[in-house]
Order: sequence, then structure tokens, then C-alpha cells
Amino acid sequence: MQDHDFVHLHLHTDYSLLDGAIQIKPLSERLENLGMKACAMTDHGNMYGAISFYNTMKARGIKPIIGCETYIAPGSRKDRAARAPGEKANFHLILLAKDYEGYRNLSRLTSKAFTEGFYYKPRIDKELLAQHSRGLIALSSCMSGVPYLRRFWSLTVLPDPMHNKTS
Repeated sequence: MQDHDFVHLHLHTDYSLLDGAIQIKPLSERLENLGMKACAMTDHGNMYGAISFYNTMKARGIKPIIGCETYIAPGSRKDRAARAPGEKANFHLILLAKDYEGYRNLSRLTSKAFTEGFYYKPRIDKELLAQHSRGLIALSSCMSGVPYLRRFWSLTVLPDPMHNKTS
């Protein structure tokens, strides 16, 4: 595989406070120098840099993939009760917009995460995800997402991709 065939699908910019350091313009320059054709931006809980990322990447001929590393509440996004000791208040799920409908749904999810689900972090839940899932691609995220993914799938009406058997 050549370097330009690789696509970052989990990348934080400086809009991910305390987690990402790269600014969008230097990122676009580096991607262009490496000959990369596409890149996703998946900042933590927000899409503040989406328009800048989109315009900057398009200007350099790089396909921008808009995404977000969302925080998923284990129950309802409206729950504000303290969790049991050692139990996480949220886990991570990367959502990528595959089309305009996905972008609009991702925008709705991140907005509602702040207005309806904020508890230490902007959170969504299975109810919101079910309502606004069209046009989105979900990835398991980081270690704050993978260990909890199976629990999440068991709580939703969405099929568990780990148990779908195809012949």
C-alpha cells in the first residue's frame, strides 16, 4: 500500500481541547505533501472546525470527511445521576457523515448533545442516534469506546455487527 492510499478516519485538530494540536491549514499542507486524497476530522464532541476543514481541504484537492468523536451516555442523555464508582459516565463513538443528510444529522446530534445531554461533556444517547442515524457511518473509536461498544449494541435496536453472520 502506498502512503497516499491511506486515509485518516480518526483525527483530532486543535478544536479537540487537550487532545488535538494540529491546526487545519498545516494539516492540509502535510496531507498534500504526502499525496493523500482524503482525510476525516473527528474532534471530540464538536464540529466547530467543520466549515474551515471542508473549505481548506477542498482548496487543496483533498476530500474532506466530516465527522465527530461523540460521547455516548450509557443510559439517557438526560440522566444526571452519579454513576457507580469506576463506571464511566460516557463512552466514545466516531460518526462520519457519508453525505449531506449525514452532515445534517451529525450537526443535529452534536447540537442536541450540548443542549439536551451535557453532563461534564456533550453526550448523545441511543434514542437520539436512532432518530438521526441516516447518512452516518459509525466507527468503534478509541479504547474509551471499544470496551463499551458491545454494551451499547445490546441496548439498541440496531443490529450488532459483531454477531451478523453472512454466508
